[in-house]
Amino acid sequence: MPNIELGVALSDNARTKPVHDGVVRAEGIDLRVTKVHPSEMFWRQLHYKEFEVSEMSMSSLLAARSAGDDTWVALPIFTSRQFFHTGILVREDAGIKTPADLKGKRVAVPEYQQTAALWARGILRHEFEVMPEDLHWFMERPPEQSHGGATGFTPPPGVRLDYMDRNSNIGEQLMNGGVDATLLYIADRNLIDRSRADLTLGEEIHTLFPDRRAEAVRYFQKTGFYPINHCVVVRKDIVKAYPWVPLNLYSMFLEAKQIAHTQQTAGLSVFLDAGLVDPSVETALNTDLFTYGVVAQRSILETIAQYSFEQGLSPRQFELDEIFYPPTLEL
Repeated sequence: MPNIELGVALSDNARTKPVHDGVVRAEGIDLRVTKVHPSEMFWRQLHYKEFEVSEMSMSSLLAARSAGDDTWVALPIFTSRQFFHTGILVREDAGIKTPADLKGKRVAVPEYQQTAALWARGILRHEFEVMPEDLHWFMERPPEQSHGGATGFTPPPGVRLDYMDRNSNIGEQLMNGGVDATLLYIADRNLIDRSRADLTLGEEIHTLFPDRRAEAVRYFQKTGFYPINHCVVVRKDIVKAYPWVPLNLYSMFLEAKQIAHTQQTAGLSVFLDAGLVDPSVETALNTDLFTYGVVAQRSILETIAQYSFEQGLSPRQFELDEIFYPPTLEL
């Protein structure tokens, strides 16, 4: 097996750290790993296709495929998950006490197309009967600096969406009352997102769900879903030339995830042994919330495809075998 060199773009989290640090390697592949913020990474990949391998927004991957762009082959490596709807922020004076109170309000989003927004809107619809058409949307990223700028995004029928003034941002608009809420807030420094304000300093802005954990527990117990945000993609020209690459990469990322899980559980072992922590903690720590592969995650992946279609970001609901590398469908 020849060695090939691939450029890889990854975010910085526990499951990718062993890859960044070179602790794990993919057989036959020399990786040049670049640490990139997801907002910037997806923009660079969708517009310029800079890296042979990278994390990718699930929603933007479906949007790209909808636009006829089949550059990428997806691998069921899910490095990022979150209960996105629990992070919705609202102004105290906006009269928003429940999800239903969002109807008719001005709601910001960094990018309408992004997966975090897809999940939040889907959960608002299916759990709380709040439809995307019920809100007035304000998007921070202009077309040329958005993921949707590469996929031909236009607001879906019935959705009222305005672009924010380029001299402002979500943080400023939330603080001065220009918007009533935001589905998510990104203040990390990167080339795409403009917000920088720390919104945790005052009392005028708070989460829609006062007890975020309780809402996450409720949702997880009902659905079994820990919402997937990113997968990993490989450029199709690489897969065609080296068909062994995807599975070698999959094995590497699987090993990296196991290292992360072991490190997270090791710190509590002495407390468990001494009986200083409730035994139920051990059960929780032995539960893999970041399961990779299609088989065990089929339901949640089909839900992402369903939400993309329902929300007008895809012309139809894609089948998983249209997105993922065929040999990984049995993993």
